Amino acid sequence: MTTEHQGTTRRRFLARAGGAATALSLWPSTAAAWPSAAAAAGKRVAVLGGGVSGLSAAHELAERGYAVTVYEYYDVLGGKARSMDVPGSASGGRRPLPGEHGFRFFPGFYRNLPDTLRRIPFPGNANGVHDNLRSGTEALFARAGGRPDLHFPLRRLTTPPAPGDITPSWIRDQILSVLDVGTRLPAHEAAYFADRVLVHLTSCDARREDQWEKTSWWEFIRAGRMSEEYRTLLGVGQTRNLVATRAEIASTRTVGRVIIEALLLWGLLGRGMDGDADIDRVLNAPTSEAWIDPWAAHLRLLGVEFVFGAQVREVLYEGGRVTGIRVSARDGNNERTVTADHYVSAMPVEHARRTWGAALRAADPQLGRCDALRTDWMTGVQFYLRAPTPVVHGHINCLDSPWSVTGIGQAQFWDKRNFSADYGDGSAHDCLSAIVSEWDKPGILYGKTARECTREEVVEECWAQLKDALNDSGKTTLTDADRLGWFMDPAVTGLGGPDPQNREPLLIHPTGTLYNRPSARTAVPNFFLAGDYVRTDVDLATMEGANESARRAVNALLDTDNSGAGRCRIWELYRPPELEPLKRVDELRYRLGLPNTFDLG
Repeated sequence: MTTEHQGTTRRRFLARAGGAATALSLWPSTAAAWPSAAAAAGKRVAVLGGGVSGLSAAHELAERGYAVTVYEYYDVLGGKARSMDVPGSASGGRRPLPGEHGFRFFPGFYRNLPDTLRRIPFPGNANGVHDNLRSGTEALFARAGGRPDLHFPLRRLTTPPAPGDITPSWIRDQILSVLDVGTRLPAHEAAYFADRVLVHLTSCDARREDQWEKTSWWEFIRAGRMSEEYRTLLGVGQTRNLVATRAEIASTRTVGRVIIEALLLWGLLGRGMDGDADIDRVLNAPTSEAWIDPWAAHLRLLGVEFVFGAQVREVLYEGGRVTGIRVSARDGNNERTVTADHYVSAMPVEHARRTWGAALRAADPQLGRCDALRTDWMTGVQFYLRAPTPVVHGHINCLDSPWSVTGIGQAQFWDKRNFSADYGDGSAHDCLSAIVSEWDKPGILYGKTARECTREEVVEECWAQLKDALNDSGKTTLTDADRLGWFMDPAVTGLGGPDPQNREPLLIHPTGTLYNRPSARTAVPNFFLAGDYVRTDVDLATMEGANESARRAVNALLDTDNSGAGRCRIWELYRPPELEPLKRVDELRYRLGLPNTFDLG
């Protein structure tokens, strides 16, 4: 079995596209092959990047009559959200084994992206791609060394409190009841953490955006003064394992608003959710199969054109406007300038900021501040197994893993697929999809950091840490004999050498990140920004943030054009009305230089 993937081939992509291939462009060899302005009646928009933010912007613009061309670096769409075929792994009429950058996760508090999913047609689904979502019903916090694991149900509370019944005392009791199940937290540490959550819940916006944005999560919860259990469960487990940011530097505002409040607390109460969604949702098939490919097909029907293998070199600026985009093939050849009426930069920040020259940066200082935004590695490894190995009906967080490994058994959610009958050569019955989030701490197998390891050593170390967490004296979940092969994100290169690289890192959220995130609207009237680094209400590098940023970029473009088209709806994170009076009190205290009412030091 082929164990590693180096990229989806052009031939395979075109074969999968089938009859839609005529609606896309690969890198053209002649100027005549470029999309024509006469092909559409609306104004032309160049979208730079075909990830979630770029496709979201293209979708909204095309529905409003704009002629959209998406320029994508790879030969496939979807960015970090796409899935990839393992070459040479298919036989007997089956599809290739599916690989990916990392497993997809659609929390119930996502509302902008689900709205887009409903508008992507999918055969047999009344609500389009949205009907391909499946709920995870539990989470496993796996402990190493034979320690008892922590299982948590992820269903909403069956008897949620009535409106108005949510009080600080009620919230504190709920937090303490959760922390009392299976943890070894000393009682006084659990109580202290509950109080810190209350501090953040009742803090006004000004305190959050100033004091807590400048305070690390580690400092906010006083992790350095607490037990190892407290640091592991409430520090590292809530930051490094989930958003690839170290608790020692992660912004309290971001961790508190998104992970503690939106994901966990309001998720359990079912408030601010996507309809009747549960906390944790995943797709019922490989991402491209269940979502990205149907999306691309729908966009082509809307008239969107795609140019693949296009590397954006520079956004050209002159006379107060963007005048064009200097683009080349991936190898640097065949360079040319493309023009449009408007331009939406939807590339990841680490690539986008390289295309902004001095004149453009001078026109809008927020572009220069993007240089301070930081990224880190959060990369997936898929293990193909001989037997179904669901482990838990949801995600796995290996709390004691030095590489902050998380994972999920995927086949259990693919209820319209038979893994062995549909993928590979028939010998693999499951895929355990894992993510390595910590690349700078020594592992348990070789004693090296992930960056220092070869590609094969990263895979073996990840497998060893999964076994350490999931196997104990009374249960053996993973065995070497059960493992058939593996796939690792091909964006990571040079492992084991002097200069390892990752073309697809993840934006992280250290203190002060909020101040450097740009708005979707720039000071240049025909240039807009979309991507998970753009300032949105969700304030986290997520697919939801990418989608929301695209909606904000399109609304800004429509305003610039004085368009009569309807604006994109934007959902913001839930704000419980019961806590608003306490936040107003805190606003007064903040202006007077006083701490939050619940902040007892």
